[in-house]
Amino acid sequence: MRDVVITGIGIISAAGEGVEAHLNALTAASPRVDAETFAPYLVHPVATPDYDKQIAKKSDQRQMEAWQKLGCYAAGLALDAAGVKENAELKSRMHLIVAAGGGERDYAVDGQILTGLRKADNPGVFLNERLMGDLRPTLFLAQLSNLLAGNIAIVHGVTGASRTFMGEESSGIDAMRIAHSRIASGQNDIFLVGGSYNAERPDALLIYAMGGFLWKNAHRPVWERPAEGGGMILGSGACFLVMESREHAEARDAKPLAAIAGIASDRTRREPGSVAKAVRSQIDLLGAKPDVVLSGATGVKGLTEEEQGALLDALPNAAIHATSDVTGHLMEGLAPAGVALAAALIAQEQSNEALVTSVGHWRGEGAVRLTKAN
Repeated sequence: MRDVVITGIGIISAAGEGVEAHLNALTAASPRVDAETFAPYLVHPVATPDYDKQIAKKSDQRQMEAWQKLGCYAAGLALDAAGVKENAELKSRMHLIVAAGGGERDYAVDGQILTGLRKADNPGVFLNERLMGDLRPTLFLAQLSNLLAGNIAIVHGVTGASRTFMGEESSGIDAMRIAHSRIASGQNDIFLVGGSYNAERPDALLIYAMGGFLWKNAHRPVWERPAEGGGMILGSGACFLVMESREHAEARDAKPLAAIAGIASDRTRREPGSVAKAVRSQIDLLGAKPDVVLSGATGVKGLTEEEQGALLDALPNAAIHATSDVTGHLMEGLAPAGVALAAALIAQEQSNEALVTSVGHWRGEGAVRLTKAN
């Protein structure tokens, strides 16, 4: 089996843009929070980038939704950091795996249709006509999740095989797991992997509010929320990683930031104690002995206390951080963001070994073990 290393990181969130901003946010008193726009719910708004730096054509920017622009921007940052942005030949065989949700609503069209339905003589005919005429063909709902991969291919020229995974937090873990497996087995040499999320939209907040998953009080860190009922604070942002075999990186004189020693993914039946059991099992499976943990804990009551207890019990000497306290809860992008932070800590010799966890708010448990690349 070949070693798998990370050679490029692109990340943007409420903490800012780039690795340094996010490492600084690990020890900051509080991330950027918007408590007004969607009150009573909080969001961590993204530090909006200058999109022109990574998406040169205004026409490309105009046809992308916010989550696509964020993802495309972060992907460009990762390619830059890995030193492959200008290598067309390498990008032509670079594989792409994206963790993505189902896209965003067009609120103007929704409003016009709902208003018109009340007066329509034949509501069914009216609805079909408006959907066919008002929605862009590229926004056919079953294709929304694929748009980010398509835009990355168009804008950045990453034209190897691409895959898009859906499934909220689990999709981020599984995107990295599949890339790791294919590189380690020798099936492929290099991947661009990541996810993005736009939390600053009413439809996203509505979905999770209906499930009772959102935090509604004054801002509290992830670990403190369960005592007051628990809940998530969603965040906007994106993270992409360039993952490749050690041999491939060495052949092009790329300096690895960290090595991915193993990735575990599961989907347990949620019942009392199941999360703690899953976390402990994955620590054992990976043989993890980290000095730092980047936890993807949500803040949701029950799950969060179980994960925290398992981590403290199994890894009493590790420093434990909640990734969502830095970026907000990025859903599909949260696990890649945790891996990015862990790899950066290792690259800057602030850690020898790190563990990244991802316990989904509803389903899915995963863990990634990272070590020094040399």
